[in-house]
Amino acid sequence: MKKNSRLVAFCGVFTALAMIFSYVEMLLPISIGVPGAKLGLANIAILAVLYVAGSRAAFFADILRIVLTSILFGNMAAFIFSISGGMLSVIVMILLKKSDRFSMLGVSVAGGTAHNIGQIAAAAVVTGTAQIAYYLPVLLITGIITGIVNGCVARIIKISLQKNGLNDIV
Repeated sequence: MKKNSRLVAFCGVFTALAMIFSYVEMLLPISIGVPGAKLGLANIAILAVLYVAGSRAAFFADILRIVLTSILFGNMAAFIFSISGGMLSVIVMILLKKSDRFSMLGVSVAGGTAHNIGQIAAAAVVTGTAQIAYYLPVLLITGIITGIVNGCVARIIKISLQKNGLNDIV
């Protein structure tokens, strides 16, 4: 029972952290030189959940983050783009982690690029044109860069959690 309570508490804290990161990204005009590109800070928390609490917890933490953030701070358009990018991203990260062929950094980069692919796909559906895909190479480059940075931060968090005895949550 104690392990279950720790898992719920851990997932709740990291889902809230992902929501805070998403909200901060909405508030701050952080420009990384590419219109519409964001740092994807919420992915840091989702990666931590994936590596500490497992695939199922990461999947539900990401869905909860997207739904709650959209309800509290966004609109239907924000939800559509966020859910399409977020779900593709978390599914790709889960599959790559389960394969045991990728490092946490590689999983993060794949998640960042998958997020961009999901959002471009949603944009193509919403606008009714596939021409939006011409923007994809630029977004993939930013996804790689932010994936590297977020993966490094998530790895530091994972190591810190393990040092503090939170590696036995699942």
